[in-house]
Amino acid sequence: MKLFHPTYFPNIASFSAFITDSVMWEVFDNYQKQTYRNRAHICTDRGLHVLSIPIAHTGNKSGRQLYQNVKVDNSYPWQRQHWRTLETAYRTSPFFEYYEDDIRPLYMVEQEYLMAFNLKTIETICQCLQIQIPSQKTSEYIRNPKEMDDYRFLASAKTKLSFEDTEYVQVFGDRHGFIPNLSILDLLFNLGPESVTYLKGTVLNTSNV
Repeated sequence: MKLFHPTYFPNIASFSAFITDSVMWEVFDNYQKQTYRNRAHICTDRGLHVLSIPIAHTGNKSGRQLYQNVKVDNSYPWQRQHWRTLETAYRTSPFFEYYEDDIRPLYMVEQEYLMAFNLKTIETICQCLQIQIPSQKTSEYIRNPKEMDDYRFLASAKTKLSFEDTEYVQVFGDRHGFIPNLSILDLLFNLGPESVTYLKGTVLNTSNV
């Protein structure tokens, strides 16, 4: 079993790590900034682009807050912006129209809690790829897991990863070259059902993390 933080439309490395094994979601950790908890990387006509979900600030003096209690700041129309950006970036990809009706509803209903929304994005991708949806969650914070492999490092945007991934055709590859480890959305819209085969063939090296 592997221990993961649920992130926003997880990147390819994350999906490749949990697609072939059982997963436990860590839901009792404190929220941390500058992580994939509230951001996802895609490619637009201008190159690498970050979709960032605004977070409602807490009045807690310590600044600490349980991830599961973190609320989304809906005073800014981030959902409309994210969906328009995805449409613009991927409308010419081979499978955007095929999955559009699955992804769009996530941006049509106002979201309250960040973690709950992230789990919805993961569930939606799993349904699109027709793979088992990880549902197990921790009952308390696990500082040093003994019976699970700790993959929570994948939530950090600063972690440098080493993994074997094969280049695939991306919408703007002719302009920017191949950009690895984008959000799973990039893989889904470009490879469609073949994404599962791609993910199973991607090897993540955790020895240096």
